[in-house]
Amino acid sequence: MTDLTHLNALQTRRRVRNQKISAGMRYVILFAVGLVMLYPLIWLVGASFKTNSEIFSSPGFIPAEPTLEGYRQGWETSTPFTFGRFFWNSFLIILPKTIGTAISCTLVAYGFARFDFPFKKILFGSVIAILLLPNVVTRIPQYILFRDLGWLDSFLPLWVPSAMAGDAFFVFMLVQFLRSIPPDMEEAARVDGCNSLQTLIYIVVPMLAPALISVCLFQFMWTMNDFLGPLIYLSSVDKYPVSLALKLSIDTTEAFEWNRILAMSVLTITPALIVFFVAQRYFIEGISAGGVKG
Repeated sequence: MTDLTHLNALQTRRRVRNQKISAGMRYVILFAVGLVMLYPLIWLVGASFKTNSEIFSSPGFIPAEPTLEGYRQGWETSTPFTFGRFFWNSFLIILPKTIGTAISCTLVAYGFARFDFPFKKILFGSVIAILLLPNVVTRIPQYILFRDLGWLDSFLPLWVPSAMAGDAFFVFMLVQFLRSIPPDMEEAARVDGCNSLQTLIYIVVPMLAPALISVCLFQFMWTMNDFLGPLIYLSSVDKYPVSLALKLSIDTTEAFEWNRILAMSVLTITPALIVFFVAQRYFIEGISAGGVKG
């Protein structure tokens, strides 16, 4: 009996030791892979504090003589406007586009998920088909449309389509999320006298919060990184967002001052990183819940 107990204890210790070794190896591999993936970002932050000459002379990310010269010169820019003006322009595009996307896509998705109406399947199939349509196909028709409306060189072409549920991906995503929510509470609200809009606002939207946060986060990051849209529709420098303002720092006729470009790149990605880490829990919850039921 004593030998059996001793043997079981040895097997338990061996199993625990193997589990610790296995967990340690997994953490080492994950750390190595994570470091490889994050190193460009780490190098970007470190290089933004280097001089222009040190960027090319030292491959490391830690600056030998840290300096804020890149941030100071980059913020001033080569135009009459500071980089703060370009951040404000980005805000004027992102805010209505994000809010409009959340509201319009919620209304459309709620209609597809909860109501029966003529040609519903055909219309929803059209939404799915739009997901497969490359954006480049619609560039010329959209440009002609906005030109005839007199919207060129304004922010309207950049956010109005999204505010009218023009992003089919978000509509599809919210429809999938709504299909995973039982309609019992909505039916109870209607018995209590709520109409469809009141039911949507007071019952459905609170349950949609994780998915809506994911929608807003996606739209924020995509709009912040959008370069082609502003390049097509904006021609005045005073209306440029940060994505176009970074291009102003690159002069093809002279040597690039890369410390300025890298410094402003760090400032440009900082809002997206902050928003992502603040809303990370809701973002993951919304993405995972949206794929529960098809």
